[in-house]
Amino acid sequence: MSTAANFTWVNRSCMTYLARRAFAKVFDRTPEDMDMHLVYDVSHNIAKVERHEVEGVVKSLLVHRKGSTRAFPPHHPLIPIDYQFTGQPVLIGGTMGTCSYVLAGTEEGMRETFGSTCHGAGRALSRSASRRKLNYQEVLDFLKERGISIRVASPKLVTEEAPESYKDVVDVVDTCQEAGISRKVVKLRPIAVVKG
Repeated sequence: MSTAANFTWVNRSCMTYLARRAFAKVFDRTPEDMDMHLVYDVSHNIAKVERHEVEGVVKSLLVHRKGSTRAFPPHHPLIPIDYQFTGQPVLIGGTMGTCSYVLAGTEEGMRETFGSTCHGAGRALSRSASRRKLNYQEVLDFLKERGISIRVASPKLVTEEAPESYKDVVDVVDTCQEAGISRKVVKLRPIAVVKG
């Protein structure tokens, strides 16, 4: 698990480096001059050894978050100082045509879910069902009507990642907030999508 987690961290670091380099080339400025620093990095679909209270006793547990991510509450010792008053940020990817969210961890979530919440809406259609049922051009037209630019490595990704391929992220996030396991901080609207 540690090797896989390290691989994903290095992969994200490489993508960040390459994105910063591309911006530097296009704008003929350094990433530092453009204030292009990493704001936040988080893993999901991972297992970690953590200490949690179970039936009144604090125990060391291997917490496996599949389809979820860590969402620790304010003042938790394992979250960075910058987030001590707000709780751990949680990035909830929506779809390329709807919206995404930033949430924060809560005390109730810590008690009820070992400090976990969803990391996205989840698929409504499999990738193969999306390719069969959805039309590539109709998805592109839908995005264009909403002012969303898209760049993809393969046309099949357009239908596989279409908004209809996923559950409604608004419903999912509202459910998380109503259950008290995380709270909404901000809703984000896509303006550009890169899939590759």
